[in-house]
Amino acid sequence: MMMGLSIFVFVAGLSLAQQGELVDGKRPVFTADVNEPMPATFGVTTVSNSGFQGKIYFLPEFTLSLPNFKKLKSVGTLYTDYLNIPPRDFMEGFPGITNRFEWFAIDYTGRFWIEKPGKYQFALVSDDGSILYIDQKRIIDNDGHHPAQVQYGSAKLAEGAHDIRISYFQGPRTALALIFAVQRPGDKDYKIFDMRRFRPPSTMENLPAPDSELPK
Repeated sequence: MMMGLSIFVFVAGLSLAQQGELVDGKRPVFTADVNEPMPATFGVTTVSNSGFQGKIYFLPEFTLSLPNFKKLKSVGTLYTDYLNIPPRDFMEGFPGITNRFEWFAIDYTGRFWIEKPGKYQFALVSDDGSILYIDQKRIIDNDGHHPAQVQYGSAKLAEGAHDIRISYFQGPRTALALIFAVQRPGDKDYKIFDMRRFRPPSTMENLPAPDSELPK
């Protein structure tokens, strides 16, 4: 059994007790079930079939909400097992893909496995907008142009494979954030949602690919 590593995510003024609100002086602490650091990154260009696949898109200036991705052309792809980017300045762009650091969107999709069926609670922090879908159903809507804020949602999940999608966009320079956490049935704390902890007994490669017909 792997030892857990506490990941202290300091989100200035953010309280997990308040949905969609910022509360001064309260900062959530998310923990992780891995014994290695979790760099604050949107992903890497190294291909992986066992986590999130994120398609990058350029957006027109003054975009105020998530776009219809079907009308856009992806400029590159990122891969990651988790989303843990606390509020920060962002100026480096995406090395190997583009130097863009504002007016972009990333549409993450993946497939995860549930061993313990039940009601799962989710928390999604973003600056600017984001939306969580599970099995093609909208679970959390944190869309819009806003500073870092948290929204919550829940889903009853059966044992087996499930589709997941997290759509995110960044508006004007330079502050951004994107954190996705889960509270499993019976747990008291939220933990960073890590695809490595939601694999089937063998490997994620044995799961079918995510459904191609996803919501806009």
